[in-house]
Amino acid sequence: MASNHDGAGALELRASLDETPPDVAGPKSVSDVSDSANGYRLRVAYQGLPGAYSEAAAAKAYPDCEAVPCELFETAFDAVECMLVDRAVLPIENSLGGTIHRNYDLLLRHNLHIIGEVKYAVRHCLLANSGVKKENLKRVLSHPQALAQCENTLAKIGVVREAVDDTAGAAKFIATHKLQDAGAVASSLAAEIYGLDILSLDIQDDPDNITRFLMLAREPIIPVAHKPFKTSIVFSLEEGPGVLFKALAVFAQRNINLTKIESRPKRTKPLRITDNGSNGRLKYFDYLFFVDFEASMASPNAQNALGHLKELTTFLRVLGSYPRDMSEA
Repeated sequence: MASNHDGAGALELRASLDETPPDVAGPKSVSDVSDSANGYRLRVAYQGLPGAYSEAAAAKAYPDCEAVPCELFETAFDAVECMLVDRAVLPIENSLGGTIHRNYDLLLRHNLHIIGEVKYAVRHCLLANSGVKKENLKRVLSHPQALAQCENTLAKIGVVREAVDDTAGAAKFIATHKLQDAGAVASSLAAEIYGLDILSLDIQDDPDNITRFLMLAREPIIPVAHKPFKTSIVFSLEEGPGVLFKALAVFAQRNINLTKIESRPKRTKPLRITDNGSNGRLKYFDYLFFVDFEASMASPNAQNALGHLKELTTFLRVLGSYPRDMSEA
């Protein structure tokens, strides 16, 4: 993997036509999910500074890629849509912190397709400038979730915890300012990039700290039926008793396993008003349901399930049908 570690700023939204290869457009085969096309090194956007866990996830998803840092999740989505990069690798859920709802919202707003997933085991390290010892630390900087995930370790050291935007940003800050009384919770890659010492490895309280990332592209891949696939959809329903039960039953009737279901109030017109007779007019949240299920859209069984589901929904969109990550995190 090659990364933009020189001038570690966010991606600037500019591109020249000769930077976009003609052979990466159009629907992709399964082999295109992780391989570069005809020797061209894919440009893959991730959120954060160099050294972020998202950069490591991008390298796991696309080992030979050029990783491109973006300041915001929105910037990464825009970069793919504007053809400044070929792919994006962005987090969608963490085993401790739960769902990253912002990226579900952005999947709806943008016309990108999920073409794969990758699970990444987060291993937090305590970093400091050269010569600084644990007993010299008075404060530790990191992302709020990282600080919370290392609560026990940091409490034993007896340091003040200071929240910043991201883990790699914390490492860069203490390195740039040559702080002698401050450390950072970040990755071993961040230590390498910013020239910091690793005072402690694996300081997370829970060893099972896994983040699932989505691989996004402008075009979908061509699904196949003979490999383990997952399909992600989003839909909304009319109000009424048993409607959600009926919607989920279309999968149970066909022996299709659901791996995730998440509900989110609609961002536009979130309230639904119904007339409940003697009780007057009632207001309910109007929900979107995000569902992952284990089947390929190449399967007639899955196609029939979605055909049945469409009869019950007011809105239905397939976000992607893609190979499941069967590897160890």
